[in-house]
Amino acid sequence: MSTLVNVAKNGGLTSRNSNNYSNLLTWPSLIDDLFNRDLPSVFTSNNFNTGMSLPKVNIKETADAYFVQMAVPGFKKSDFHIDIDNQVLSIATDLEEENEQKEDNYTRREFGYSSFKRSFTLPETVDDSKIKATYKEGILSIHLPKKEEAKQKPPRNIKIS
Repeated sequence: MSTLVNVAKNGGLTSRNSNNYSNLLTWPSLIDDLFNRDLPSVFTSNNFNTGMSLPKVNIKETADAYFVQMAVPGFKKSDFHIDIDNQVLSIATDLEEENEQKEDNYTRREFGYSSFKRSFTLPETVDDSKIKATYKEGILSIHLPKKEEAKQKPPRNIKIS
């Protein structure tokens, strides 16, 4: 699950150095190292059954709203399920395809299934009653307006009396 929050510029993933030669390599350390390694990306970033990658998401914040854009070509807007439950925005789709080609002496039948689900914890500042979504030319766009009291006010000059 992702969260719509600011991340420190120096924040990032930490990596573990598994090639520490200061210790002698022993069977227990080799086995521990094998099981403590991160899984290859084929098991973590893709839907294992279909090979479909999770769609990448762009999130932009302005003074008045958050904007979420997701590149998901090949779908129809009716394929998406967008829900909000307890300040969590979920975007999901299930797509089944079936093609059948009959010729004189054979029948070829292909089918496929792809799905994904992305979830984001919304900040308390989002006015969830005014959220809107559009899907155009393969881009799913979600407009998350901020509550009136959370919008940034323009700077003003204060006169001294």
